[in-house]
Amino acid sequence: MRFKKLGCFAFTLLTGVMAFAQKNKVQKPNILWIVTDDHRYDAVRAFNKMLHGREMSELGYVESPSIDKLTKQGTTFINTYCHSPVCAPSRSAMHMGRYPFRSGVYSFEYYNNKTENSYPTFPEQMVSEGYQTFHVGKLGVRIKTLTANGKTKAHPIYQNDVSFKKMHKDGLTGWGKDWIQVVNGEKLEEPLKSTEYFVEPDGTFTYASLELEKQKPEYKGKTEAFNKKYDILRHYKKGEEEHPAKGMILSGVSSQPAGKNRDGQYNIVLKDYLKNTNPKFKVGSQTVNGLDPNKPLFVHLGYNFPHTPVLPPADYRARFQQNDYKIPVLTDAEFAKIPKQIKGFIKSKGSDHFTDEQKLKMIQDYYAYCAYGDALIGEATEDFIAYSEAKKQPWTIVYVHGDHGWKLNDHGAVSKCTPWELDTHNPIVVVSSDKKKFPAGKVVREYAEFVDIAPTILANGGADLKAKKYEYLDGMDLATIVDGTAPIRDYIIGESHAATGPRAYIRTKEYVFSMQIRPWGWQKNPGQNIKWAINAPYDQIDPSLYHTTKDPKEINNVAFDKKYQKIAQKMREKLTTIVLGDNRAEIDWEKWGTGTKVYRSNFAPGAHDYQLKLK
Repeated sequence: MRFKKLGCFAFTLLTGVMAFAQKNKVQKPNILWIVTDDHRYDAVRAFNKMLHGREMSELGYVESPSIDKLTKQGTTFINTYCHSPVCAPSRSAMHMGRYPFRSGVYSFEYYNNKTENSYPTFPEQMVSEGYQTFHVGKLGVRIKTLTANGKTKAHPIYQNDVSFKKMHKDGLTGWGKDWIQVVNGEKLEEPLKSTEYFVEPDGTFTYASLELEKQKPEYKGKTEAFNKKYDILRHYKKGEEEHPAKGMILSGVSSQPAGKNRDGQYNIVLKDYLKNTNPKFKVGSQTVNGLDPNKPLFVHLGYNFPHTPVLPPADYRARFQQNDYKIPVLTDAEFAKIPKQIKGFIKSKGSDHFTDEQKLKMIQDYYAYCAYGDALIGEATEDFIAYSEAKKQPWTIVYVHGDHGWKLNDHGAVSKCTPWELDTHNPIVVVSSDKKKFPAGKVVREYAEFVDIAPTILANGGADLKAKKYEYLDGMDLATIVDGTAPIRDYIIGESHAATGPRAYIRTKEYVFSMQIRPWGWQKNPGQNIKWAINAPYDQIDPSLYHTTKDPKEINNVAFDKKYQKIAQKMREKLTTIVLGDNRAEIDWEKWGTGTKVYRSNFAPGAHDYQLKLK
């Protein structure tokens, strides 16, 4: 009897200890990662206040109460920069936690995960840390995997992924672009290539296609009516007329009311997901798995706004059309000093030839779209916090303000793709329920980079970044920048190959230097002539240098000014030894990303040490 009583006591004690341990076990936080698209930093009042001491953009009125609120709730890394001012390579850098020059992903190429230089994306690593992962919205990561016959197939990097392309086809997003084979139930003789369409509130599809008008006379004049109805302004080149169905949409009105366009629909999907624990639910033609309330949650919400087509809802548009804006102007003096690579780009995406009325509409609609998106961010973050707090679970929000920026006739162009400040400066805000690692209202002014996103989210989810499986990550946990244990960066670097051709940049607190980094057509011979940019004459690398403390708008290129030659040469040497010589990877991806041959260059190991003394 005595031993039986002791056994019962021991069992009770063990049960109590286990219950205490479970109760006091550190819970992994639910994590929401938000990324917007083509988002200028000056669309946010809080960022303008931190950087310039004013709430409004220099161009005029902006509205951002939701993002402003996040900056008060958490920590803002105000001097964060992207690694490539183009969607696909920027988003790949975020998801891989690696610089483009180390991952070998430089542009819009498809790539695979089967090379000796391949590592898991960090959402895949989050699963190994015990998380369930979910994505809705834009992704922009063009990763594939290889099949047994050497071809490629899709490689999902989130366990649960709602396809925005299927949402387009289902008519859920207001606007879409696709190859169209069937119109109103009738199969066409020839499919319509990359055709835009609007979806009316009643579900009617309206097409913008001169091809359709040729095939089907009954559609004659529909494209013109389409443009008039939605007040469409498309980009057109100097000396040409605006095309009714080609060119990115820079201004117009959404066919859907606020909350019902593509970004609004992403919020609806997220809300439904947070309500559906365990069961499946429908998003148009897609079946989506519900979440497990007993596992920590990692959500990636990828907004499309304010990427083209710039189509704010009617009510937002009407409000912002009442605002006047200062229109940036490209002078002959500035244009004369712009590097050849970028001049060519400006001729392609230039907007200085637009009428003043067109430029004003373009700016008004852009900031109206940003204001609408800000309201969606507020709604999504509140839903996420409400879900976590109802479950008594800790939470973290990582808000990335754009995969890169956007020009509104700044330097005479629209679009991104260039190393200028407005294209590359993208602050990050981290808000945490415990307020310890990321204090409320704190502003961090040390440099941060997009490669920091992966280690920050992984560490926040409990990952040991010192573990061997994370050695490949290039960035820092942003929490270490907050507490002062991270090395101070004297500079940030980036490299882009889309639109401008191969060009890299290095930025310090006083200067930004950029140059052509590889010969034209290098992709046909990856790994060859790797030191071209080191050995080439100065004028052949097409340099630019802006003294940003004296010239904050980056107007006067002083790369050939004798007073700045020592600065330019030091920045050239630092940039080239890092991106060409500190474990560079160039990969023959071949068509559709089937290639696996890796060419490495490591003649300057350790060159990327964050240190650059120019004086």
